[in-house]
Amino acid sequence: MEIAFDERGLVPVVVQDARTGEVLTLAYANAEAVARTQETGEAHFFSRSRQELWHKGATSGHTQAVRAIRLDCDADALLYLVDPNGPACHTGERTCFHDGDLIPVEAEALPHLDRTTAQPRATGYTAKLLADPDLAREKVTEEAEEVTRATREESDERVAEEAADVLYHLAALLRTRGLSLADAEAVLNARRR
Repeated sequence: MEIAFDERGLVPVVVQDARTGEVLTLAYANAEAVARTQETGEAHFFSRSRQELWHKGATSGHTQAVRAIRLDCDADALLYLVDPNGPACHTGERTCFHDGDLIPVEAEALPHLDRTTAQPRATGYTAKLLADPDLAREKVTEEAEEVTRATREESDERVAEEAADVLYHLAALLRTRGLSLADAEAVLNARRR
């Protein structure tokens, strides 16, 4: 891959969770960092503050397994699609983009739902569904019937609400089998090929 490094020998790297699509961080890499990433399958960067090669997670254990590297159209920026092993941010936050305008956007809904069903509170409805696969199955069936009925008889707003209920209960049901929404998304991606 032919990369257009800047005058300092660096290229910006956007790091994105391969399963959820969430942007985790923005870092920089030099040719050595890109080569080490390709050789090891784990994210390597160049620390501009320390002026040295940086293996993400070398001290914290929060490594990032790189599934794919993509080059932008001008060859002057990279995208690492990763499977993170813990938080991306040095503050302990999942993503470095945890400040600023935090009003949720649509693309964040399913990854948040997936995390909610992966680590439910000890009490509450999600925990109840996860502990009772039969209940989760019944709720998926019930909510699917409700969204179908809503498409015939109710407003678009009600259809969207019922569809959200289906997705929520489906996410819980998948977790009872050790699966996630991302597993279903992987199947959809495979069908695109």
